[in-house]
Amino acid sequence: MEPAATTAAPTATSVSAAPSQDQIVHQFAGRVPAYWGLEAPGVLKVLGDPGAGIALTLDFCGGPGGSGIDHAALALLKKLELPATLFLNARWIQANTVLARELAAVPFFELANHGSGHLPLSVTGKSAYGIPGTRNVAGVYEEIMANDAVLSEITGKRPRFFRPGTAYLDEIATEIALSLEAIPTGFSINADGGATYTAAMVAGETAKALPGDIIISHGNQPSSGTSAGLAKALPILLDAGHRFTMLSAAVP
Repeated sequence: MEPAATTAAPTATSVSAAPSQDQIVHQFAGRVPAYWGLEAPGVLKVLGDPGAGIALTLDFCGGPGGSGIDHAALALLKKLELPATLFLNARWIQANTVLARELAAVPFFELANHGSGHLPLSVTGKSAYGIPGTRNVAGVYEEIMANDAVLSEITGKRPRFFRPGTAYLDEIATEIALSLEAIPTGFSINADGGATYTAAMVAGETAKALPGDIIISHGNQPSSGTSAGLAKALPILLDAGHRFTMLSAAVP
């Protein structure tokens, strides 16, 4: 089995000024969303170019019960030298600052934004899985940009990709994220069911991946079946000739 091929990432985006909260509130005031779910228009769900390979993403959600570290999963990806996009929540970073900086230094990992409070992204306060979402346009801005600043300080550049807590959002929140140059990112394969699946289930879902798929999994629940399932499926995909890519290397 050969190590996963790494696609060179495009030139990094320097830390730059995004629109202010007041500008965003003024721009989107009064807009009423019609959609609530995982696939709002404008959400990145699959790679536009399947030739880029498969994108593996891991969420690190943070907060009570969510700031753990799946060392086995991270060790597996490092052993395989497998490119991955790691969505870090601000609370997880606060609990694991040293590790976050270490992950930023791994050349085949990239850090992405998983929100400040791990909230669903709503302009009207909708909830998902019992978690209340952001209440308004200002809340959407804060959920994105507070952690944007944290990640920018760690990496020296703004994160290009954003995934809300629970991955739920409305189409107005999606437009806000895009206005802030944060690409709202969903998935086409749910590999671990929010870190609730058994190892066998994780392996089965992951093994379904085809070029162009975006896989969601988790790196913050070491007692879950995620790492063991990935350990079964990823070598099979690699042996079959599949390539893996960071999102930034596949999305212009």
